[in-house]
Amino acid sequence: MLSGAARIFELSVGQMLWSRRTIFMALVVGLPVVIAVILRLLFQAGVPVMHVGGTNISGPVLFGLMMWGFFIRFAVPVLAVFYGTSLIADEVEDKTITYLFTRPVPRGAVLLGKYLAYLVATMSVVLPAVVLVWLFVAPIGSSLAATFPDLLKDLLVLALGLTAYGAVFALAGARLRRPLLFGLLFVFGWEGFALALPGSFKLVTVAHYLQGLVPHAMPADSTLGVIQALFQEVPSLGASLAGLAAITAAALWLAVRAVTTREYVLDQ
Repeated sequence: MLSGAARIFELSVGQMLWSRRTIFMALVVGLPVVIAVILRLLFQAGVPVMHVGGTNISGPVLFGLMMWGFFIRFAVPVLAVFYGTSLIADEVEDKTITYLFTRPVPRGAVLLGKYLAYLVATMSVVLPAVVLVWLFVAPIGSSLAATFPDLLKDLLVLALGLTAYGAVFALAGARLRRPLLFGLLFVFGWEGFALALPGSFKLVTVAHYLQGLVPHAMPADSTLGVIQALFQEVPSLGASLAGLAAITAAALWLAVRAVTTREYVLDQ
């Protein structure tokens, strides 16, 4: 299984890095980089862009807000939807799944190899974009050295988010005929609805466990209290890591099982 997954990974990673989806991904994560550059230039020119509502917002706080509002709650799930659901679904749609399944590797290795290629492709674009935003925004009212530990935590949160969301949507792509629609409904419908409901509904969302890591990644500031107030039931660090690990492992196992047992009928 592992050697087969490695061979599929080598075949897929180059295709993903040079695909139209990667261009789309670069455009999505490039927007906050452009905003960060503009804010830094305006700040250097003396424009009071960091003065909002009678208070000054420091660079680390702004970086934390951009991390949560754009990268974690928007870019990561959206990119995982478009990449994860396509791992198997695109091969079925293009009628190339037969060529992969006739290779001398287990069927499950096909999904695992493409999943690993997805992780490399997305992290190769998303994580450098976050570092660029940090370089332009974090020094405003602070220093890079002081905020560097927070950056490492932010990068870890993003990597965990891409890993968990990717596994969930890889399962959707392996099981459903319209996985992209399911993924969009899951991200923009179910997760937001479940987080607002009382009870245990939020336990079956990825965002619930990611938000338990966000306070550790965001700088300690008064603005953090406002964000934390929006989520009254935030899981602990240990519960967040355990929840993400369980979701990832279960989704990957079910996805491998689906690819192994399902008969894919190609439309003529």
